[in-house]
Parts: sequence; C-alpha cells; structure tokens
Amino acid sequence: MYRYSIEGTNNIDGVVKISGSKNAALPLLVASLLTDEPIVLHNVPDLVDVHVLINILSPLGKSVDFKNNTTVVISKNEKSEEAPYKLVKKMRGSIIVLGPLLAKRGHCRVSYPGGCAFGPRPIDLHLKGMEALGAKINITEGYIEASVDGSLVGSDIDLSGKFGPTVLGTDNVMMAAVLAKGTTIIRNAAMEPECTNLAQLLVAMGAKIEGIGTSTLTITGVDKLNAVEFEIIPDRIEAGTFLALAASVRGRLKLENTNPNHLTSVLELLKKIGCDINTTDTTIEINAKDKELKPFDIETLPYPHFPTDLQAIFTTLACTIKGKSTITERIYPDRFNNVPELIRMGAKIDINEHSITINGGAKLSGAEVQASDLRAGAGLVIAGACASGVTKVHRIYHIERGYENFEEKLSNINVHTVKELDDIL
Repeated sequence: MYRYSIEGTNNIDGVVKISGSKNAALPLLVASLLTDEPIVLHNVPDLVDVHVLINILSPLGKSVDFKNNTTVVISKNEKSEEAPYKLVKKMRGSIIVLGPLLAKRGHCRVSYPGGCAFGPRPIDLHLKGMEALGAKINITEGYIEASVDGSLVGSDIDLSGKFGPTVLGTDNVMMAAVLAKGTTIIRNAAMEPECTNLAQLLVAMGAKIEGIGTSTLTITGVDKLNAVEFEIIPDRIEAGTFLALAASVRGRLKLENTNPNHLTSVLELLKKIGCDINTTDTTIEINAKDKELKPFDIETLPYPHFPTDLQAIFTTLACTIKGKSTITERIYPDRFNNVPELIRMGAKIDINEHSITINGGAKLSGAEVQASDLRAGAGLVIAGACASGVTKVHRIYHIERGYENFEEKLSNINVHTVKELDDIL
C-alpha cells in the first residue's frame, strides 16, 4: 500500500490538463456489451476503476486493448453472463452491466457491487427499471439474477428517488431500453453530463433517443447497435478539484481540456466568493492570488446544481476562508467522513444532521490522515497543500480510483507530492 507525502505551499501556479471523465468512461465502456462490433473510445482516463471494469468485461466476452488513453473493445468467442463477486465487489459502478447484458443476451447474473463507503446507495431503482421493461429479478446468495422471456418491452418508467434522480440507474435503464421492443419513456432521468455523453454514444451506435440532456428521455428500441469511434468528455469533478485547490491556496491555474458548461454552479460560486474566473470553450483560468475570499453556503443537489462529488473538496476550501460557511448534503447525507481528519489538522467544523458548519480561517497543520473514500481523499490532499509542514495521506488507493497521474499533476503546479510505501496498514 502507498501514501502521499505532501508539503504545504503558498505558490500554486501553472497549467493542468484535465483527464477524461471517470464517471463517463465506465458506462461508455459497458455500452460495448450492446453490440458484437468494435467500439473505440478516446480520452479514457488511466485509472484503477477503468482497469477494474476492463477486468469485468473480459469474462463477459470482451477483449479490451488500452493504450495512450484509447480503448479498442472487440468481442471474443467465449462469453459468460455472470459478473462475479471477486470483481464487482471493488466498484459500485459495475452494477451498470445489468441492463446491457439483459437486453443483449436475455439473462445475467451480477453480484451486488462494492465501492466507496459513505452510507447506503441502494440499487432499487435499477431493479425497478428492469422489471418495468419485463425482466424477472431474483436475488439470491448475494447475486442479482435477471432474465426475460423473448425481448424486453418498452415502458413508462419514473426514476425519481428519495434523494433525486439516479445517475447509474438512468444509464442502466437507458442501455436496456435501446434494444427493447417499442418505446420507453424515462421520467425524472438524471441530467448529468456523463448521462448525456452515454446517450450521445448510443445514438452514434444507432440508438434512437430523444430528449438528451433533459429529465425525460424517449427511447425507441432498435434491433441492433453498430461499431463506433467516440470521445469521452473531460472530467468535471477533477476540474472542480483543481479549481478548489487553487482557491484554497490562493493561487492561480489554467485548466485545459475541460468544459466550463459542465461546471456552471461551481464557477458561479467561485466568482461569488471572490475568485477571478475566465473561460473559453475548452479552458478555465482561476486567479485567487491575494484575494480575501468570502465564506459561503452550499447544498448538494442533482445536476445542474452543486455536485455531491465536490462537497468534501469544497469543505477544505471553506476551512481556509475566515468566517462561517455551511455545507448541506442532499444526495448522500452520511458523506462527512472527511471531517474528523480535517479536525485533526486544526479545522473547526461542527457536524449537524445533514450539514456541517465550518468556522474557517484557522491555520491547518500537517498531520497523518486517512482517505475514507475517493473525494474525501482528494479533499485531504488539498488540505495538505494548504497546511504548514508535511501531511501524509494514507489509503490513497481510494484517490487513485478517480484521479489520473495525480501526484505528477500536483507536483507540476508546485504542490510537492511524493508517493511512497506506507508503513501503516
């Protein structure tokens, strides 16, 4: 196991090239299960989660060649309909193989998934969607067994949940519906850019989908999907992470290969608290040098509002700003595992039922901390960059699930970061 050793800095400056989106790459790779023809994807991030998914696709009948951020997916002669526990347990997102396998092969057996541990994230809406399309679902021995007599049949499906629309559920049902007989209407569909990117890929493969980018998708089933060459969108959460880093250390950065339109709520917030923001179609520049930033109040909500995946990261930013900030978590109410670690570094944070109050401005000091999940870990890395002395972030395997070449990108902008063997298990 490894850890990051991070030296505090007050001199963040430079250029960061944002990688392809992890949350888009996974369902787009899975979409290859819907066709027997080759799928070529560009701008694929080289991440642990991507390699986990490639390993899951292998027994399902797909051979994946991955070089220089491009994947070429082709079909193998031997294939199974089972996604086994030993692979699926590593990543919650692997549940999205359910819809494509069911639509293409009529039967599948998928283990209950794993992933970051910050409260329950049920898959009931995934199963509800499959049953609405005519699938029979049986859960036994930790596996979801799904089957259909003949073909899936289009239906009118509402995917609204207790905490808003389901992103992966929308992906799953959309992929199942493109090969179903008749028309499927998905109401309260997730509108995240990653869902839109998947819909665009499916259309490029020959699917018929109307309402892309809205909360209502109308899908007319087709008999087959075809080969395609396609590019994955930039990672808006990685971009948001580096924007928060620049603001936290009062530095400046230029982000390349990004899409400002995917980050409107984040950019509006940064402008409101006092950062200078300039954008083009593919770049974002942030300047927080010598700025007296203002405290802020945010709540996480489904896209296009403030994303839950940046909540822990902007908590660290709030710690650096004098005054009281509040952050309310509306998507995953238990997602505050980063707070005790920030308190260890000197932050003053009170946890309420579904929100936290940050009394910012206290000087952070280097400490040994542990990443409890992907985004909490990224927030601790930012805290290490802000702190005096050296911060050692343990359990960075969480972080490496979502950030490509993280230590290299950090070091290139004057955040001295070393990946080293961890002596704490």
